[in-house]
This record gives sequence, C-alpha cells and structure tokens, in this order.
Amino acid sequence: MKILIDNGHGRETAGKRSPDGRLLEWSYNREIARRVVAQLQAQHYYASLLVPEDEDIPLAERCRRANRVCSELGRRNVCLVSIHVNAAGRGDKWYNATGWCCYTSKGQTEGDKLADCLCQAAARILHGHKMRFDYSDGDPDQEADFAILRGTACASCLTESGFMDCRESLEFLLSDEGKSAIVQLHVEGIIAYVNSCSTD
Repeated sequence: MKILIDNGHGRETAGKRSPDGRLLEWSYNREIARRVVAQLQAQHYYASLLVPEDEDIPLAERCRRANRVCSELGRRNVCLVSIHVNAAGRGDKWYNATGWCCYTSKGQTEGDKLADCLCQAAARILHGHKMRFDYSDGDPDQEADFAILRGTACASCLTESGFMDCRESLEFLLSDEGKSAIVQLHVEGIIAYVNSCSTD
C-alpha cells in the first residue's frame, strides 16, 4: 500500500503559530511528517511526502496529487494522513484547550477504519493526555468537510496533535518526548491500518 503523508500549510501561510512564535505550524508539521515517512520507510513500508515543498501547495493541487496516485495504484491501495497542530485562537494569545484528535470526512468511509487505528495508537502512546474523541456516530474520530478529506479518493484522515496556543500543550509539542510520541503514534497507527488491509 502507498502511504501519503501530508504536512499542512506552508511557510507563507498567515498566522498558524504559537503566541510566542516558538512553533510555526508549517515547519513543525514538516518535521513530524518527514520523521513519520523515514520511520515507515525504515520498516519497509511504501511511504512518501505528498508535499515535499516548503511552500503552501493549494488544497486542490494536494488532492490532485493524491488522486493521481490513486489512479495509478487503485484507491484501495493508497492511504493519506494529513498532519496538523490545533489552535483555539489566531495565535495572538494563550488559551487552555488541549488534546489530540483525528478527523475524517462525513459519513462512513474507509477513512474511518484508518482513523480508528490512529486513535487507538494515540490513546495508548499519549496515555494521560486528553483525547478529543467524538463517539456520537459510534467511532472516535470527528467529522469535518475538509478539502483534503472529501477531495481524495483514498482512505484519508487529518490529525491535530495538540494546541500550539496552550502553554502546557506547546511545551509537550516542542519537547523531544512529545515529538517522538507524535511520530510514534502516526507510525504505529498507519502500520496497524496497512496490516489490517492485508488481512481483509
């Protein structure tokens, strides 16, 4: 299975930073995404970055890139995870919101199965941290009409790995421990999904 890792936003995206400027989301997402891809490749999984550029590639182009791979390999042979960091505001002041969450497109899709694997890994690896799960439809992911989710043909999820405008969350995000945990949960969740597909 081809694993596409999308790193949200780009260096010219307005805002998208911690109030103290220590975390720039475009840069942080790319660091995590590159480490996820490297670890998956080291374990012989077929993974690559959807957006190797530092620029903010438009969502329509991101979707085109993913769907081109789906056309080449078959949509059931591709999955996509878009990596982000959450915020309660616009980066101008501190808030208290914390937690990890995962989004899928609306309705039941193959993305829900991928999200289940990521959520299980997050709950295990981020033990003691808040999980922002929504079981209203029977599974833990949240649903949203994000373009990268509704515009791609393969199983797709978007993760939010904490809040950059919460002091406590920011310290964890920037720590070696935090980065390693976030990378690990993505790697383990994706591998669990890929392995489950091979047994279907």
